[in-house]
Amino acid sequence: MSKLSLHFPFILLHRLKRSMLSLLFSLPTSFFALLLLLLLSYNAFTVFSVHVPKNRKPLLLPSPPTLSNLSSPHNPPPFNDTHFPLLPNTTQSFSLSAKSRRVRKHKRGLRSLRSEPNSPFSLFRARLKAFFDNSSCKLRFFMTWISPLKEFGERELVSVESLFKSHPEACLIIVSKSLDSHLGTQILKPFVSNGFKVMAIAPDFGYIFKDTHAEAWFNRLKEGNVNPGEVSLGQNLSNLLRLALLYKFGGAYIDADVMVLKSFSKLRNTIGAQNFDATTGKWSRLNNAVLIFDKRHPLLFKFIEEFALTFDGNKWGHNGPYLISRVVARVSGRPGFNFTVLPPSAFYPVDWRGIRGLFIDQVRSKWLVTKMDQIRKESFAVHLWNRHSRKLRVVKGSIVDSIISSCCIFCNT
Repeated sequence: MSKLSLHFPFILLHRLKRSMLSLLFSLPTSFFALLLLLLLSYNAFTVFSVHVPKNRKPLLLPSPPTLSNLSSPHNPPPFNDTHFPLLPNTTQSFSLSAKSRRVRKHKRGLRSLRSEPNSPFSLFRARLKAFFDNSSCKLRFFMTWISPLKEFGERELVSVESLFKSHPEACLIIVSKSLDSHLGTQILKPFVSNGFKVMAIAPDFGYIFKDTHAEAWFNRLKEGNVNPGEVSLGQNLSNLLRLALLYKFGGAYIDADVMVLKSFSKLRNTIGAQNFDATTGKWSRLNNAVLIFDKRHPLLFKFIEEFALTFDGNKWGHNGPYLISRVVARVSGRPGFNFTVLPPSAFYPVDWRGIRGLFIDQVRSKWLVTKMDQIRKESFAVHLWNRHSRKLRVVKGSIVDSIISSCCIFCNT
């Protein structure tokens, strides 16, 4: 076979390509523009059209709950239940992400206030029982300390001194993670060495809250189903702890910035008013910095119930002083709730707005001289409102200076 016959098909194909190209190049430019327009139109139609197959049930998604279909299940929903979403539903993924962040925040807060692991045996219970059994306590006092150990300073130690100066036969339990440590033991050692009955113990929330409304609330908190809010979780747990401790054991609770001036031995089931309405002759707000109650008192039960049902972590005081005020206003006068509300002079002779005046020289003001005289006659204790006074310097000759001198135990050490 000749070489020409072998290459003939390739020559023919090459000529055919050249003929087609010549034909295409001979066409006018407007033809190409028309062809391109048709292609774009077809592409737009296929992209933006929605095809619903015949003989197939539409996708039904449940409608979100509204006030109408919550209050009456027979009301029709305000919109059609048939949806063809163009984008994936991001609401659920967002809520799950927010929940995971909330859970992490819970865990950080809970780690800062150590609790024993779930166990049939509670070390907290055993230690507390041994402490009470080995101590002849004429009155039980409780404190909570949620801050780092380094912040338990001179003012807090003076508070403990004032307590034992007025109640040398009392027992004091400080429920605290940071103080229940080797360094915490060293801080409290001077009291123990001098025969005073004081112990710091880390909380076992499971045991303390058991069989109260606080138990279910705390379990939801651990599961991440309670929003802790912007207010310190430790502060709100302290608000709940004091109520549960008094409910389970009975006694007196005081904040670590309360200076005790007189014996509480004659006080029973007592709360102090923070503000007093001179026009009506009634209190306008109570406070929970000092509480004195019998074991399992029904008012404490109501306080704990209110905490669990109305918890709000975004409002300062909502779960503390305001809670106490709300519940007492509701139950006042009802049978079975026997308690006493003392006037502000008992524990809060000045409120947070006037606390600065107790730190300056009393000689300069007739008001301060009168206030000091009132405190000596009427006050069982003085709340120093640490949040507003922690940075204030105690001036020699001031009311606070006089209080510290009068309740000092280790003055010469």
